[in-house]
Amino acid sequence: MSQPSAPTGDHHVDVDVVVVGAGFAGLAMLRELRDVRGMSVRVLEAGDDVGGVWFWNRYPGARCDVDSTDYSYTFSPELDAEWDWSERYATQPEILRYVRHVAEKFDLYRDVSLGSRVTTADWDEATGHWDVVCENGLTARGRYLVMATGCLSAVKRPELDGIEDFAGQVLHTADWPAEPVDLTGRRVGVIGTGSSGIQVIPAIAPSVEQLVVFQRTPTFSVPARHQVLTDADRAALRAELPQRRELLRNSPTGLSVPITRRSALDDDEETRRRHYEEQWASAGFGFLLAYNDLLVNKASNDTAADFIRGKIAERVPDPELAEKLTPRTYPYGAKRPCVDTGFYETFNRPNVTLVDISESPLAKVTATSLHTTTTEYELDVIVFATGFDAMTGSLLRPTITGRDGETLREHWRSGPLTYLGLATAGFPNMFIVAGPGSPSLLGNVMVSIEQHVDWISELLTRSAAEGTPTIEAAPDAEAEWVVRVNAAAAPTLYMEAASYYLGAEVPGKPRVFMPYAGGLRRYRRECDEVAQAGYRGFTRTA
Repeated sequence: MSQPSAPTGDHHVDVDVVVVGAGFAGLAMLRELRDVRGMSVRVLEAGDDVGGVWFWNRYPGARCDVDSTDYSYTFSPELDAEWDWSERYATQPEILRYVRHVAEKFDLYRDVSLGSRVTTADWDEATGHWDVVCENGLTARGRYLVMATGCLSAVKRPELDGIEDFAGQVLHTADWPAEPVDLTGRRVGVIGTGSSGIQVIPAIAPSVEQLVVFQRTPTFSVPARHQVLTDADRAALRAELPQRRELLRNSPTGLSVPITRRSALDDDEETRRRHYEEQWASAGFGFLLAYNDLLVNKASNDTAADFIRGKIAERVPDPELAEKLTPRTYPYGAKRPCVDTGFYETFNRPNVTLVDISESPLAKVTATSLHTTTTEYELDVIVFATGFDAMTGSLLRPTITGRDGETLREHWRSGPLTYLGLATAGFPNMFIVAGPGSPSLLGNVMVSIEQHVDWISELLTRSAAEGTPTIEAAPDAEAEWVVRVNAAAAPTLYMEAASYYLGAEVPGKPRVFMPYAGGLRRYRRECDEVAQAGYRGFTRTA
């Protein structure tokens, strides 16, 4: 394989593989392709440092909702031996320190171009290469293009009439300033009660003068059960790490949480209640696995949803307020479940107000206030906790042009089309890590990332060795996979919620179910069978 050329005066680089994104996926791809497969790689990263979503999401209270030990790389025993997590669920600063440690340990920074946001990527049919252009003028050419841009990285900024006239500070949880933000004694409005809202609201409530939370749809959340890890905890985790990692790889969820292998309806009410109480006290995100049919059986799901609703009523004594915080229009887990530390209790504070914007929608912003259709709220700071254009947003923001001049936006105008979630017909030698059509956000994305990195790397290595370096998903294989993705989702309860899984978070976005709902274990088997059949469904040519 060729060696990477250093950027010249006109900022151009020629490599085997151009990777877009230097988060967990992009860095894993770089290490595997460069250090294990011997390929030259350049990673293009929009941010000023590595870390991806964990570089940008610096808001107070930001932390992972998957156990730290499970949300980490598995490719290096030496890395495991020298890194100790301080908490069960790592905070954003600790995760970012981990990513930077990995980048330094494996000398990854030298092949990462920071501050390089990709604007266009064009397939050159004549040479069989991708030509990539960045906003800062850097250009890169590679035989292969790997999009490691993440499912939750394209910031969704709601349009509010008059927001540009607001004299106070406007913040977004997904693009929080690097410098400290002091909210002490200020009147703050937070828009959104999804995952980021559920974390930031309890974190800032004690220090602000007044906190007004604008909620459109209530969210199911269970206690995270954070804990600081002791030396004994870390020693125990280290001892069980090999078995735990094996459990992750063979789990349908990519989590090390044990799955109860019975229906919620198999237990009588008293036994079921006792089991839910045990899970509530310890499971965190894994509460969704309390029974094996909570996502496919509405009657079973109702038992879990009712249990959580009862807990909300216990945590919020004011019945009217508790009801506003209680979700009743969709099944538990049909939207990505949230975990929290004191979220519901925060609304018991005298300085916190909940506004239901499904009843009284946001109307406008003036220099000093945010107005709903019925009320004016004077504020010093507005925080958008409105999340992302999920799954496809980061892939469609640059203009990616494949064979015959077709752009990815055109190819996906009715929703994303992929084969195995890894490749798209008409876009030769372009691959996606943890994208639409793969399990991605329906499980521990770290397990999905490493599986994709290994699979793509092996495909590239074998194709090079066999003299067939041009690789493209066949249109019929792509069409068949879309049918299978839909079939996997059909028997689930996912279809009963307006979630980002369905593209419902962005007005005008096609409403199609994007992730593969058959589970990581089954998906891994599907990918392995394709590889064992000589990469069935891919056209490979010289």
